[in-house]
Amino acid sequence: MLVSLPRAQRPPVDHFTHARRTLHAPAFPHPARPVAATTRAVWPTMRSIMRAQRLHFLVPFALPSTADAASSLHTLDRPALAKLVARARLVEHTLGEDFQRTLPHERWLARRFGAIADDADDAPLAPYMLVADGGAPGDDTWACVEPVHVRIATDHLVLIDPASLEITGEEAAALLDTARPLIEELGVKVQAPHASRWYLSSPQLAGLAGAAPLRASGRNIEIWLPHETRTGERSRAWMKLQNEVQMAWFRHPVNEARDARGEPAVNSIWFHAQGAMKPVTSPFARVLSRSPGARGLALAAGAAAGGPPAAFDALAAGAASPPDGATLVELDALTTPFIEQDWARWHDALAALERDWFAPALAALAQGRIGELALTLCGDTSAATLAATRGDLRKFWRRRALASLFE
Repeated sequence: MLVSLPRAQRPPVDHFTHARRTLHAPAFPHPARPVAATTRAVWPTMRSIMRAQRLHFLVPFALPSTADAASSLHTLDRPALAKLVARARLVEHTLGEDFQRTLPHERWLARRFGAIADDADDAPLAPYMLVADGGAPGDDTWACVEPVHVRIATDHLVLIDPASLEITGEEAAALLDTARPLIEELGVKVQAPHASRWYLSSPQLAGLAGAAPLRASGRNIEIWLPHETRTGERSRAWMKLQNEVQMAWFRHPVNEARDARGEPAVNSIWFHAQGAMKPVTSPFARVLSRSPGARGLALAAGAAAGGPPAAFDALAAGAASPPDGATLVELDALTTPFIEQDWARWHDALAALERDWFAPALAALAQGRIGELALTLCGDTSAATLAATRGDLRKFWRRRALASLFE
């Protein structure tokens, strides 16, 4: 098993070589036990879940490094999550490398929908994100480009989590109005159906590999900048485009107003998730997520898609799934505190997930109101998928600890 070193001790990057190991458990059954009418009367809010029978939680940034856990997370008293992890079957455990350019939950989604091969390291989600945002990718290759803030550190540049900028729609529209003609003059097509997610397509950029912004956030951006996949060299076309935009935004009224309010400037753009749309199939009848990548994959595959409710008890408010379908719910509450390394907030967010999702879902499984509960926990590089039926909860001899899955 790979052990992640603290960032200060990590070895020099070789981003051309990635290693991943995947451990597969035997296939597990998907029981579809009929639910009595009396049960439906007692639990009227569970109707759509009962029809779906299977529920899957995808939880990004749930697996901190062993070093971070040892220094900052002295207790993880989460009984429901602990019982699920202990009693469930380990379906898959994927271990990644420190310098992979995509995130494990992105790769997991892309693999499950068939957008990439099982052994692929990329996550070409931009065309599906474009679908979720209301655009039309067609057959072209698209990359997602986001306005960001890059901070000057002592001897390097650091990317700030784009979400922390809280760019308003008006700010994003004004910045795009300035950037669009500069981009289009270089022969690059632009679609911008979402205020702060823009999509670019050009043969000049088609061979570039970018990095997920949350993969690079808080780190020296040098190794995460776009490079040519064949040669590993920086793209002159991208550097020219990026420089043009940066110069145009330097004294932009949006940034002057942000500076006056003490807010960081929007001073660069970030390139990631490039790919062309291909046919996909959904293992889920319904996908509930705030992620445009997850929603776009679902829509492209003909599945229902929407945002997640606030808690498990409200899950049945969405559209019902077919009897043999499954519902995927992406729970992203741990993302920001993980990226910011704020472990007190991360701990509190995990407690909220325990209260609102894990405990009531475990109770529903134990009472037979759902047939199967699966859980995919992801970290910075790794992912673990576990699945449990009602019968698995009685297998007291299974004693897997959550900490055993940490990176």
